[in-house]
Amino acid sequence: MELGSVLHFLQNKTILITGATGFLAKILLEKILRVQPNVKKVYLLLRAADAKSATHRFHNEIIGKDLFRILKEKLGTNFTTFLSEKLTLVPGDISLEDLGLEDSILKEEIYNQTDVIVNLAANTNFDERYDISLGLNTFGIKYIINFAKKCSQLKVLVHVSTAYVCGEGEGLILEKPHQLGHSLNGVNGLDIDVEVKVVRDKLSELQQLGATEEEIKMVMKNLGLTRAKLYGWPNTYVFTKAMGEMLLGQLNENLSVVIVRPAIVTSTFKEPFPGWSEGVRTIDSLAVAYGKGKLTCFLGDLNAIVDAIPADMVVNAILVAIVAHANYPGETIYHVGSSVRRPLIYSNLQEFGFRHFSVKPWINKDGKPIKVSKVMVFSNMDSFRRFMFIRYLLMLKGLELANTALCQYFQGTYLDLKRKIQIVNRLVDLYKPYLFFKGAFDDMNTEKLRVAARQGGVETDLFYFDPKVIDWDDYFLNIHLPGVVKYILK
Repeated sequence: MELGSVLHFLQNKTILITGATGFLAKILLEKILRVQPNVKKVYLLLRAADAKSATHRFHNEIIGKDLFRILKEKLGTNFTTFLSEKLTLVPGDISLEDLGLEDSILKEEIYNQTDVIVNLAANTNFDERYDISLGLNTFGIKYIINFAKKCSQLKVLVHVSTAYVCGEGEGLILEKPHQLGHSLNGVNGLDIDVEVKVVRDKLSELQQLGATEEEIKMVMKNLGLTRAKLYGWPNTYVFTKAMGEMLLGQLNENLSVVIVRPAIVTSTFKEPFPGWSEGVRTIDSLAVAYGKGKLTCFLGDLNAIVDAIPADMVVNAILVAIVAHANYPGETIYHVGSSVRRPLIYSNLQEFGFRHFSVKPWINKDGKPIKVSKVMVFSNMDSFRRFMFIRYLLMLKGLELANTALCQYFQGTYLDLKRKIQIVNRLVDLYKPYLFFKGAFDDMNTEKLRVAARQGGVETDLFYFDPKVIDWDDYFLNIHLPGVVKYILK
């Protein structure tokens, strides 16, 4: 593996980024523009019907973010001019052939000029409709590959997946590809074309029955979970991402392809500044609920590994991998996480949350601080089910009996409690595999990339991605949790 200067490689290059409004895509864009202003062009594919709506999304969801503050300060009054010179907004949709590009002139321009494609488009909702996840996470890859093959100057295609395509793996999980048609549990018959037919047949059946949009939505969500579990994956998201990787392996032919599999992506470690985050992401939902006093119990193994990795490290790994694999046909997979080199466990998160919100409590709507205490921990499903039965299901049964005796007087309360219990059970079903996860992600390929970067002239002070440098106490207490609170309150 030969590596040189990342800054030199990026100079005068043209890059296509899909899923441009996503968390990692924004950090990648900001990094490129800030460290190498002599990049030739960045095409940003945004899911939009036309140029006007693409421009609206760009200003509201990308460039208007605090993330670009340092770049704005650096360029001053030249900021807008610089963006207009370097960026081209591309309205499209990766779940369509030719990525949904309708402007034939722009399409030819991209075909003729693009050096690098970074595919960051994905639907990351664990509980998404199956038809939507399949279209974006699986067949979107087919359309990306077909598009890439038409790019005459293309040097490398990077597809960002997730480490959790392994399902509920245990032990050391290797950086190996998913073979087309191979399930995780040994069940035969996994066929991506069959999955499409299953979806089409179910939609057709629902339409013939006159189902409402809400009914179709729930059936499609349940269908995704059913199909995923049939073949050994815990949810629709990782199942459709795994099938996307299968298509990538089947269709890439002579392209240089890199699959980057990040673990749980958290706020920035260092650049463009520490602690930038957006929305409530995965483990952050636990922290926010705890800080607000709404998380009184926790289901999970406190000794289970939480494989967290700051977003800027993921972006740096992507950029270094681009340089390493440009013009080298073949497929390489990189796990980008911390579970092998700097492991973090749930009891650490519990401690960090308690320490942070004890000293810097969340302020409620009345301006009063919320006092937190240690949460009740259920270390297995049996203890959790006993708690739910005693605390809620007995109450639900009591309301049901009272409704029968009192002409449905408590019907509103009964339905509300029943709905909340159903939501909790569904969330537990979705997240249980990660709360009791027993795997660690091998990163031998990623370590080889780090070694090659140190030895090959990569600006490692700018393109760092070694989790060994992270002090988790300092990161969570002084960077991540303050950042999460700051950007949620904005």
